[in-house]
Amino acid sequence: MTSENSSGIDRRDMLKALAGIPVLGALGIQIFRKASYDDKHNIQEEIVRELGLEDLMDVVKPVTHQKGDLIRIGIVGFGGRGPQLAKALGFLEKSSFEQTVENGSLDAQIRDGNLHVAITGICDVFDLHAENGLATAAHDIHTGGEFASKHPVKRFSHYHEMLADPNIDAVIIATPDHHHAQMTIDAIQAGKHVYCEKSLIHREEEIYASYEAVKNSKLVFQLGHQYPQTAAFQVANEILHRDLLGKISHVETTTNRNSPNGAWIRHVDNEGKTKPGDAQSIDWKQWLGKAPEVPFSIRRYYSWARYFEYDTGLFGQLFSHEFDAVNQLLKMGIPETVYSSGGQYTYKEFGDMPDVLHTTFEYPNKDMTLTYSANLSSSKARGRTLYGRDASMTVGNNLELTPDGSSEQFSDLLERGLVSSGSPMLEMLKGSNTAKTVDAISSATAQYYASRGLTSTSIGGQEWDVTHLHLKEWLEAIRNGGTPTANIEMAYEEGVVIAMADISYREGCRTKWDKEQRRIIRI
Repeated sequence: MTSENSSGIDRRDMLKALAGIPVLGALGIQIFRKASYDDKHNIQEEIVRELGLEDLMDVVKPVTHQKGDLIRIGIVGFGGRGPQLAKALGFLEKSSFEQTVENGSLDAQIRDGNLHVAITGICDVFDLHAENGLATAAHDIHTGGEFASKHPVKRFSHYHEMLADPNIDAVIIATPDHHHAQMTIDAIQAGKHVYCEKSLIHREEEIYASYEAVKNSKLVFQLGHQYPQTAAFQVANEILHRDLLGKISHVETTTNRNSPNGAWIRHVDNEGKTKPGDAQSIDWKQWLGKAPEVPFSIRRYYSWARYFEYDTGLFGQLFSHEFDAVNQLLKMGIPETVYSSGGQYTYKEFGDMPDVLHTTFEYPNKDMTLTYSANLSSSKARGRTLYGRDASMTVGNNLELTPDGSSEQFSDLLERGLVSSGSPMLEMLKGSNTAKTVDAISSATAQYYASRGLTSTSIGGQEWDVTHLHLKEWLEAIRNGGTPTANIEMAYEEGVVIAMADISYREGCRTKWDKEQRRIIRI
């Protein structure tokens, strides 16, 4: 029997129409209830109490900055990602700095906090990018360049020269993926701490060599995955700790983008003009590294992620973020078997990377399957969802917890009509200023990263750059000891998983992980 309010509206119909007001703090937690307008507040308090969520937001760590010893950083690669990392460290080229002052967005940069670092080295094979790096390193945000002038930056023509310089304490590697492992190994052997952009590996054999190099050192390694720095991740972790999902049998991760830029076709600008660069201004031999020798190609230089000679495509570029997010939450590790399928259906004339991709990762010892589904010809949003017997949880920029209609844990709430399997019973939204931030992002790629929680997070009523927070964690581990979130153990597991998926797709086989021999087997 269902109850009705004074207007004769069925309570279960109201269940579908009403959403709650924020009750759990500035981060925007909302409880969705099903009740008449008159008893909203009481019903909401009842759900919060019965779910035991009164203290849920206590798990979100406040952001604090403590000044430590100066760390001198060298950046290898100053193309697309390099300037973003420098900005997160507190450095912005002067004209860009002045533009932020003019448009009123400077406060956001200042508030991120002074990490007390100097960029004392820039290495890039392209003269234009190196010059941009030098100009950026010479102008810190916090003092308008006064601090940077006391710690001059030097351009290095080869990264080995940077690693040999005693004025470099740590390096950030932001090159194409086929350089990551070797540069990490060389940097560790040179006694430098390493922050490496994802993915660490390009081919299977690099996994073991880079892992041994880092493990046999006392240096701090951090892989470039920022999602664990978000408030949504911290709340999701607590929800799992409280077992609100029940037994998890399936995790679904996805990628949907629909633009040439989103598919890494980046050698032309928005007007269709070829971007700058030629064989005279780019050290092509050094850029190729160990990759097969081919004539200079501006298309390959900018759109390298589409070529298997330099990358693992969707696996290294986007699935790596998806796997890290769920592996950080579930600690599921390496699957027993992997199978990939798909094809290059839209951008057939550009490299090797598939536009549609489906991969299944089997964990029979955990009674669980992870799936990854990607489509570069559709922008329809799909989430990152953990499916449990009692509830499902979608996590990204926001968080939604939805009860399962057959849940035993929430059966009483379901029967009483307080919650419904058709809508979230809990939703965590970013701060009210988020929409303004996302609207200001022009590229589809940037919007995709924002939706996955990979650009910013709201903590303590403020918006924080998650790359800044991730670098901050790395620097604090260098100064004070400890192990950062995306450490070499997590990077090792991710590397194996990416290699298994990549081999499966390129060679048309299933792959199996041999735990005893610690090797990938084709089956």
